[in-house]
Amino acid sequence: MIVKPAQSSNIKNILEKLNTFNSDPENGTTRVLFTEPEVEARKYIKEEMKKNGLVVREDSIGNIFATLEGTDPDLPPVWTGSHIDTVLKAGMFDGMAGVVAGIEAARLIKESKIPHKRNIEVIVYTSEEPTRFGLSCLGSRAMAGYLSLEQAKRLKDKQGNSLAEVLEGLGYDLSKFDEISFKKGEVFAAVELHIEQGAVLESMGLPIGIVDTISGPTKLEVSVYGKQSHAGGTPMNLRHDAFLACSEIALKVEKLAKKSSSKDTVATVGLVNVIPNASNVISGEVHFSLDIRDSDYEVKHKLIEELKDFTKQLEKSRGVTIKIKQINDDLPTKSDDRIIEILENSCKEKNISYHKMVSGAFHDSMMVGKFAPIAMIFVPSKDGISHNPAEWTDYDDIAKGTDILADGLLKLSND
Repeated sequence: MIVKPAQSSNIKNILEKLNTFNSDPENGTTRVLFTEPEVEARKYIKEEMKKNGLVVREDSIGNIFATLEGTDPDLPPVWTGSHIDTVLKAGMFDGMAGVVAGIEAARLIKESKIPHKRNIEVIVYTSEEPTRFGLSCLGSRAMAGYLSLEQAKRLKDKQGNSLAEVLEGLGYDLSKFDEISFKKGEVFAAVELHIEQGAVLESMGLPIGIVDTISGPTKLEVSVYGKQSHAGGTPMNLRHDAFLACSEIALKVEKLAKKSSSKDTVATVGLVNVIPNASNVISGEVHFSLDIRDSDYEVKHKLIEELKDFTKQLEKSRGVTIKIKQINDDLPTKSDDRIIEILENSCKEKNISYHKMVSGAFHDSMMVGKFAPIAMIFVPSKDGISHNPAEWTDYDDIAKGTDILADGLLKLSND
């Protein structure tokens, strides 16, 4: 089976056009779920899918499906794709590269005129980023059965709009929300191409990474309640400083992550809200996020329990109250051995060097892996930078990844 090589110029043109749908072009790329730029980007991507001979539909949460029909369309399909929403002040490749690679791979397979039994579907998953509603992987989470309509009614953005209200306002049929989810066996395999978002491949001088595990994230929202008081009038021994308690928690979680038995453990305090946030006032409240990830769930769980024990001690020593709310606690996702073998063989056949690796970042494939065999292809990120306007991946590297993707999709679709 010989598929035509991917055209980096096609990939470049679509990615650069997609980047024009941007609410903050002076500061990289910002395209938040269901804002005007994101809705317009959806329209553009659907046009490109149709232009390349794919049949397009959407479900009740806005997941986009573009189908290249096989000779036996009743068989479970093969999927590829990613997302087009971004964090604030991001780059133009995270997620988008996987969607565009999927469209290009489908075009290559179609134009190569090689028969394939299963439908090949290019997916745009709704809101992989938690930017608007505070929860990641909304579309794929609903596909996996982990997001119900009732939960969609409770998820709200900073303006107080619920996810359900926003969907309904855009014309999505919420009466079919229960039809979003998939059962095991309904999707034969799924392969997602993504930029690495780290510096491993670049440091090794390799063009392709094959992901064997996606680390599972746990997101915690922590609130520390102390006593707001005057910076000059309150002696040090009478203080109940919420910010300093927050600082101790941040340092403790860093220490726990560094001494972890798993080399893949990472922990981050990313969002901090200090109240009243004034220079001459001892903070009375601090609310902050904790993002803890690992390829080993048991190791991650142990770290969190140790941290909770520490906060109980801290409440006594600093005279504060600490509340921890768990937003999500996702299991790591293992890639399918058979798909990995197919991708490895494709690299060997094309004489492309590769590296098997763990993904520390979560992706929609993590959720898709709950109901289908998955794997991921990584392409290098310049200087390991992502979620940043400086994010960059060479178009030729995306094209190499697309060649592996197209070959893998074709083999899987005839499996």
